[in-house]
Amino acid sequence: MRTRVKICGFTRVEDAVYAAHLGIDAIGLVFYPPSPRHVEIEQAIRIVNALPAFTSVVALFVDEQETQIRKVLSKVSIDCLQFHGDEPAEACRVYGKRYIKAVRMQDGIDIGALARHYHDAAGLLLDAFHPGTKGGTGSRFDWELIPEQCTLPVILAGGLDETNVKQAVQKVKPYALDVSSGVEAEKGVKDSLKMAAFIKQVYEGDRVTT
Repeated sequence: MRTRVKICGFTRVEDAVYAAHLGIDAIGLVFYPPSPRHVEIEQAIRIVNALPAFTSVVALFVDEQETQIRKVLSKVSIDCLQFHGDEPAEACRVYGKRYIKAVRMQDGIDIGALARHYHDAAGLLLDAFHPGTKGGTGSRFDWELIPEQCTLPVILAGGLDETNVKQAVQKVKPYALDVSSGVEAEKGVKDSLKMAAFIKQVYEGDRVTT
């Protein structure tokens, strides 16, 4: 099975278009003002309108008010929601959209229980835990914390880059990968060479695994 790839945190049209032509499955737009990768609605519209066909758009929120999420959805063509805060399942499903729930991994976390609570999620995104930071840290967590079986698709994030993503594909065998800082020139600005190298290593990992 091919490992899907989402690159998150786009702020520039040209970066998102280049990534789409590399063959990524989804781009992520961050609607979280404290993040250096935050995009305003107007820029998000420009990015989405420039994308070629068959590139999904994921909107990331962190404990955001329902009114603000609905405002984004009314103006930007979004395929899937990603919740990166402490949102309960009830708050994730009220929009009638497919959603991903992010989980900050640490010792003692019960992935099975979370998969049951968010049973209608399109996937669980497993990211590194860092106090006070909701993702995008560039830190990797211990992959041994990931159970061999999960009732929901596993999306692996946290500290991925071209040097370790092939190993991640082979060892974890996730449904998908989510990368942001690992393919950046600076926060919010993607590096075309890093993105291309990342995708190449994913393909290499898939080739060896299959």
